[in-house]
Amino acid sequence: MYKRRLSSETRVGNIGIGGENPIRIQSMGTVDTNNTEGCVAQAKRIIDAGGELVRFTTQGTREAENMKNISAQLKADGYNSPLVADVHFTAHTADVAAQYCEKVRINPGNYVDPGRTFKHLEYTDEEYAEELKKIEAKLVPFLNICKEHHTAVRIGVNHGSLSDRIMSRYGDTPAGIVESCMEFLRIFRRENFNDVVISIKASNTVVMVTTMRLLVETMDKEDMHYPLHLGVTEAGEGEDGRIKSAVGIGALLTEGIGDTIRVSLSEEPECEIPVARKLVDMIPECTKLREEAQASIKDDTITLNVDAPDWETLQLKAAMAVGALLIDRKATKLVITSPASYASPASLTSLADAILQAARIKFTKTEYISCPGCGRTLYNLQETIAKIKAATKDLVGLKIGIMGCIVNGPGEMADADYGYVGAGRGKISLYKAKECVEKNIPEEEAVEKLLELIRKDRA
Repeated sequence: MYKRRLSSETRVGNIGIGGENPIRIQSMGTVDTNNTEGCVAQAKRIIDAGGELVRFTTQGTREAENMKNISAQLKADGYNSPLVADVHFTAHTADVAAQYCEKVRINPGNYVDPGRTFKHLEYTDEEYAEELKKIEAKLVPFLNICKEHHTAVRIGVNHGSLSDRIMSRYGDTPAGIVESCMEFLRIFRRENFNDVVISIKASNTVVMVTTMRLLVETMDKEDMHYPLHLGVTEAGEGEDGRIKSAVGIGALLTEGIGDTIRVSLSEEPECEIPVARKLVDMIPECTKLREEAQASIKDDTITLNVDAPDWETLQLKAAMAVGALLIDRKATKLVITSPASYASPASLTSLADAILQAARIKFTKTEYISCPGCGRTLYNLQETIAKIKAATKDLVGLKIGIMGCIVNGPGEMADADYGYVGAGRGKISLYKAKECVEKNIPEEEAVEKLLELIRKDRA
């Protein structure tokens, strides 16, 4: 029986998140935030598609200040959905954005801590406590600005951007990811700031689900019940991105966890909205299917019979129904059947393989970890993904990360064999796992350089 986790309500502009409110759906713009006209047009498309919040990157104060113009134009055109500023690396930018946006997202991995270098740092307990005091010294003035302007905050932890400080003390673990969030959340509570939403995201569905469960458990122990935002970051595009999102987000939704979601696809942002809407609408049915699938387990195999009016819905429904069972390793094999006339045995076998790969069980094709893009992306992400996929699609078991910028790049690609990361306007850096092997390659040469690197290693 589906029962949603009870959380407190956070007000974000004219909508509530958590509490008795419906699960909210959101997306993020990909246009340069200095481009007022482009951002307004993109926000309208997201909202018209059903998005209830729209986020834009604010990498500096100039972008943060322009959120005022974007907001004003949208409101003048009759669009009143809340706007969210996305802040990385510069805490002062969050102070500015809080004056103009209904919500500000800050990343504990780089809000005060410097960008990670994957170096191990040694701290005494006293030195570690001093680092937390530095965070508090920056956070309290920011929270006071948010109180003054009735601005909500998202504490948005990304597995790919944990600080060296956290990883040195806790390792690259769910416990470390959760502690990165809780350090901030405890300061929020001491300051009596409650308009907060929490997210912990990863490109690895097992890490994402395991960590979110641990966060809920940890918050409950400390009597915290703030609303939660769900997402599988860098999920990719096409059917793989949809299946991966359905496995991770769907696993938690069927457990009653989640108050707002974003499906991160390397496509136009308005394309994310109908996928997210389907996941939310299918919660009761997929919860029931999950129970039936669990009852079917025999000889390490889940047998799932699923029907849907179209192929995309069937893919999402199947992935959502068995996501938690596969992540928890209740079984490691999957057989899907369907009465739908459009679903051939071959297509259902392929779908089962894709779901098993999304759950990190069985790899039968190349894995692409690609971000959805944002105003920080300085190259044509969708075109580049298409080129790389066309040249590498037959390399079974290979994992390639394709990232628009450095924010989550090396960290989120730690699970990848190779990485392609935007390093500046028209410049690309290439990685092998976490190690940068070539810097600032001209964009027009970068795809071929990546392919040369792969061919050389495989030879």
